[in-house]
Amino acid sequence: MRLYSKCEHCGDKHFLFGVLSPERNVCPDCGYHYPMESKYRIKLVKDRYSFEEIDKDMSTCDPLDFPEYDKKIRQAQHRSKRKEAVITGRATLGGIPYMLVVMDSAFMMGSMGSVVGDKITRAFERATSERLPVVIFCASGGARMQEGIVSLMQMAKTCAAVNRHSEAGLLYISVLTHPTTGGVTASFATVADIILAEKDSLIGFAGPRVIQQTIKQNLPPGFQKSQFILEHGMADMVVDRHDIRDLLHTFFQLHRDTPKEIDHTELSAADKQWNKKHKKTDKNKAQALDAPAKTDDCADCADSANNNKHENPFAQLIKTARHAGRPQTSDYIRELISDFIQLHGDRRFGDDSALIAGVGFFHGIPVTVIGHEKGRDHDDRTRHNFGMAHPEGYRMAHRLMKQAEKFGRPIITFVDTPGAYPGIAAEERGQGEAIAANLLMMAGLKVPVISVVTGEGGSGGALGIAVANKVLMLENAIYSVISPEGCAAILWSDSSRTTEAAEALKIQAHDLLKFQVIDEIISEPAGGAHCNPAATIESVGQAIARQLSDLLKLSGPELADQRYERFRRIGDCEDIVVKNRN
Repeated sequence: MRLYSKCEHCGDKHFLFGVLSPERNVCPDCGYHYPMESKYRIKLVKDRYSFEEIDKDMSTCDPLDFPEYDKKIRQAQHRSKRKEAVITGRATLGGIPYMLVVMDSAFMMGSMGSVVGDKITRAFERATSERLPVVIFCASGGARMQEGIVSLMQMAKTCAAVNRHSEAGLLYISVLTHPTTGGVTASFATVADIILAEKDSLIGFAGPRVIQQTIKQNLPPGFQKSQFILEHGMADMVVDRHDIRDLLHTFFQLHRDTPKEIDHTELSAADKQWNKKHKKTDKNKAQALDAPAKTDDCADCADSANNNKHENPFAQLIKTARHAGRPQTSDYIRELISDFIQLHGDRRFGDDSALIAGVGFFHGIPVTVIGHEKGRDHDDRTRHNFGMAHPEGYRMAHRLMKQAEKFGRPIITFVDTPGAYPGIAAEERGQGEAIAANLLMMAGLKVPVISVVTGEGGSGGALGIAVANKVLMLENAIYSVISPEGCAAILWSDSSRTTEAAEALKIQAHDLLKFQVIDEIISEPAGGAHCNPAATIESVGQAIARQLSDLLKLSGPELADQRYERFRRIGDCEDIVVKNRN
């Protein structure tokens, strides 16, 4: 009797009983994810006794009378104890009903023939009729060759069903497991609202052998693995099998109907965290909550305020707006947004660490949050590209904003960037078009959009996520068509005139409020936001809640009209002429 199993990934031996259990099948040492039988997949993501299989008796046909196909089917059915490579049915998770589809690579590599395609299509049709979310666990070698052109057409058929489900405003989550390739990757698997890639999965269109045989090249380590597709923008997250159940439940909750009123009684995430961790009064909270350490150049904090009395106010403003200790998007999310799930990728080319984006709850309301992230120290800033987004960042924002509109979720954006990244690669991938597409799309969004300029609002790179119903701005933030340094260099060829350019450009909040570019100025603590990040975050949260309460009262068309009129009046020439006459 065999008592031990050897992990094929790390080589360690494990006692068989209770370690590599079929319910998880994950190596306890290296975390390697082994393939999983469909019955255990189902058990993992449902409430007890809730799964009800549908189309159970559908069995494979042989449309082409392909040689020995009948024999292969019978062998696969005997080995797997099931009729085909997919199981579909209704289930509940945390009491929430949904449609579950589980593919099984143990049946002819999970290949998609007419029955697989038809069962998946029927699952989407039922889910559309019953207004259920759909979750598919994909595991397939692609289209089934023995069914030829009929198999190929299942790619179009399943996508057509997905489209109808999507047009009904319903959620579809695709979980890509090992392996997901070929015609399944090129159809229903990669057109979901949320795409999760299970750890250690092979995911791609052409398999590694096909690529190597065709182009005669050796493939790099990790090619087409889960982390690879995340880095190349094709998945929202790489997930551990242990986390999938809870993650799916959170997604279900986030995609239920959006409340029309803010729950003012609900504590913010910061309040909950503070009360749990410190059990102190609100008076103490603002002074100590996760405040970033003051840096050596923090000359404008209260303890050294005398040092900058003679500094040019615009030089001081620029320094304060760019201070590394100011709260960043990740700080606002951590303290204001509960159950936040970060999402990734533009579905075209890559991910972009200059922008953080995802979904969570703000005062009990599901929201989409997108914001620039500059980083703090040099390594962190380099990793986040100093908050300068590439085209893929703006396309990720575009994708998630349209998704927010589909599900009726308000959008909150945090702006803090010197500008869009001006590199060669960004130009090659269409930086200007990516920003322009966002401006066009945001103008017509039928959900509330609130933007907060938290530090530096640099040109089109800032505006690319800030075409909002309400634009708020921190007191010491700046917002401009170009940096003061850039203006001084271009117009006067003299970098010493930076503060003069800053004053002439009217980059400060009070001027921008007069021009109606912004709608509200949020006060900062003495010395600036970096001197008391917790108090700043609290003020920003209160301002967002106040503005969102008003916007939630408007219909979709009213929101789009309000946003149009808001930007239409900025720089209205007739209005300027009348003012000049007066």
